[in-house]
Amino acid sequence: MPSAEFSREIDVDAAPEACWPVLIDVDKVASWVSIVGDVEEIEHLARYRTVLIDRFGPFKLKADVDVEVTDLEEGKRVRFHASGTDRQVNSTIDVEAELRLEPGDGGTRIVVSGRYSVIGTVATMGAGTIQKKADTILEEFFGAAAAELGALS
Repeated sequence: MPSAEFSREIDVDAAPEACWPVLIDVDKVASWVSIVGDVEEIEHLARYRTVLIDRFGPFKLKADVDVEVTDLEEGKRVRFHASGTDRQVNSTIDVEAELRLEPGDGGTRIVVSGRYSVIGTVATMGAGTIQKKADTILEEFFGAAAAELGALS
């Protein structure tokens, strides 16, 4: 079962109070990551449903994913749990993550950390392949966040 912890951060020009509304705009943030399909809001800042669509080697993944906000500190941080299954390729994805804002000199540090695991057929692709996909997802997120909120150089 490939699983790993992740942590990435970026410093942006925007103040935390300007970053927060952008980063809790679930539809906007979902559009930043290529494997995330349409998001259905079940309960604002509490529960969502989406589909992850991607290709892993010979496998075409289409996983229905439930996302639950497990902790929220308005304007500062949000923790969530996402889990989903693709029954066609018999694979399960599970993610625990936190997005945190830290005020900085003239801007904000955005920190994303957590842990993921993949079980089933897709896991046979190996931890290295899955880690590369996770890195790509984080790069897409942080690249879009930098473009939207102004990355500090």
